[in-house]
Amino acid sequence: MTTVMVQIPKTPAPVSPATRSVPTSADVARLAGVSRATVSYVLNNTSAVRISEPTRRRVHEAAKELGYVPHAAARSLRAGHSRMVLMPAPSIPVGPLYSQFISELQWALGRLDYTVVQYGSVGLQGDEAARAWAELRPVAVLVPGTGLGPQGVALLRRSGARAVVTLGPDAVEGAHALLMDHAGVGHSAATHLYARGRRRIGVVVPEESGLEAFSLPRLAGVRRALHGTDATLTELPLAYEEQAAAKLAVRWRDLGLDAVFAYNDEYAMLLMRALQDEGISIPEDTAVIGADDLLLGRLLRPRLSTVHLELPSGRDLAELVDRAVREPGAATETHTVLGATVVHRDSS
Repeated sequence: MTTVMVQIPKTPAPVSPATRSVPTSADVARLAGVSRATVSYVLNNTSAVRISEPTRRRVHEAAKELGYVPHAAARSLRAGHSRMVLMPAPSIPVGPLYSQFISELQWALGRLDYTVVQYGSVGLQGDEAARAWAELRPVAVLVPGTGLGPQGVALLRRSGARAVVTLGPDAVEGAHALLMDHAGVGHSAATHLYARGRRRIGVVVPEESGLEAFSLPRLAGVRRALHGTDATLTELPLAYEEQAAAKLAVRWRDLGLDAVFAYNDEYAMLLMRALQDEGISIPEDTAVIGADDLLLGRLLRPRLSTVHLELPSGRDLAELVDRAVREPGAATETHTVLGATVVHRDSS
């Protein structure tokens, strides 16, 4: 019996993705047949240097083939600051209107070559949250709602943030401010209901935590509109739940209300359905008006009257951020936004 020895060649172990060399701008330059400076100009969208369109295309194609992306930290060192705009995620539920505004703002900032990062700081409030934001060294911070104070603004500025912009009912020292006039929303709704002959007016006050910054000014606006008239105002605490709306609807006839400003369209639709289930006719027995002017409100029967909100343009806010980044020593700007216009439909 003859024995034959066979040597099995070793198969090289597959290269782990973690051990592969990271492509560099030099690799892109070699593949595209250009200098590293040209790669930098193209991928950083530098407008000061004119580069032909075919060259730009070759650089982008080479970068895509190699999987190369510019190094954000190195880019920041060259510019003297990052291009990150930090947006703390709202700690409260936001509706479609606000979500649309945020999407437009992110698009506009992206067009100006900023990177928008949403930061979830659950459990952190005010200046404590500002310290967490500062650790990321953003060039700008857009703060929705309330809670940030002058100390938090100063901390962010010391950490390198060239612009701090707040969106809320009050201005904060050291920050640019977009003042949201929620009292005007309530005032517009109440004025409309009173002009339609309604005198016993309820106002929905959401029970969800965090909405007080919006609901209480709206309530105050209704109160101001009805002050000195023969109308009465009844506060209606309401959770955003079908069961809570049904319980309120059961008591409706005892409350004796002939109109309701339901805080926004979503609460208005919730309450309208519960009232109709109780046999309460809208608007004959009770007029209903919401706020936000959502598409779904136009599809209801009866169609929902509402207060249309004119939010700031995402493009205008992006330009404010860019202006503040380029001129960090300029005086802070304050703009009053959130125009309110009643849209009268069938429900009132």
